[in-house]
Amino acid sequence: MILIKNKASIIKMEVAGKLLSSLFDDIDGILKSGITTADIDNWVDLELKKRGLVSKTKGYMGYQHSSCISVNDEVVHGVPSKKKSLKRGDLVKIDVCASWKGYCADMARCFFVEVDDSQQKAFKMVDVATRALFAGVGMAVVGNRLSDISAAIQRVVEEEGYGIVRDFAGHGIGKSMHEEPEILNYGEPGKGPILRAGMTFAIEPMITEGGYQVYVENDGWTVKTEDKSWAAHVEDTILITDNGPVFLTRQQN
Repeated sequence: MILIKNKASIIKMEVAGKLLSSLFDDIDGILKSGITTADIDNWVDLELKKRGLVSKTKGYMGYQHSSCISVNDEVVHGVPSKKKSLKRGDLVKIDVCASWKGYCADMARCFFVEVDDSQQKAFKMVDVATRALFAGVGMAVVGNRLSDISAAIQRVVEEEGYGIVRDFAGHGIGKSMHEEPEILNYGEPGKGPILRAGMTFAIEPMITEGGYQVYVENDGWTVKTEDKSWAAHVEDTILITDNGPVFLTRQQN
């Protein structure tokens, strides 16, 4: 069952999204060669607390960190480590879910470490992932079907020649980090539940430069591409309204 949020719940999710978005605005300033992914996670943990946000990943199924940090051929769920240092040119995906007064926001962004023009291929992939996300969100309107979101994402990604990961998906979100429904990043349009105002989704394209096949590392969390191609991952929490979709994790113009 897809939960419909009331006005009070939506206000809390809006605050959570705004605060989490402000945290992401500051991440670029700490990404330097030599910093470890554990250092980044510690920074995220402190910044969440400063903003009155509560991590939803720390303690989830035994996970011990406030963020997932995936580098280069890691797609999602990268586990922060003191042994993993970033280097110039790395493509870093940072994913954080946090709550404010019991209601969640979930977002992920791609960052480059001390980037230069040699990263043009990776720039394009990140751009395509972002365009795919916007295309999917554009279909999150009252009266559409759930798979209209999925089909729009797949179309943008595959038209540009990238792979779209099948093994992981977006999801509903609210009081819980993961609610119904599962939101695939591929599929035929016109299928699944009819979308209604008050639904809140975390939409998150995961795309690869090569094949879409992935596997989970021995740590039980980190997802990597089988062919070692690089991957991009972007995510936003959105609200469906009678006037169209609203981003909760992006600053509104």
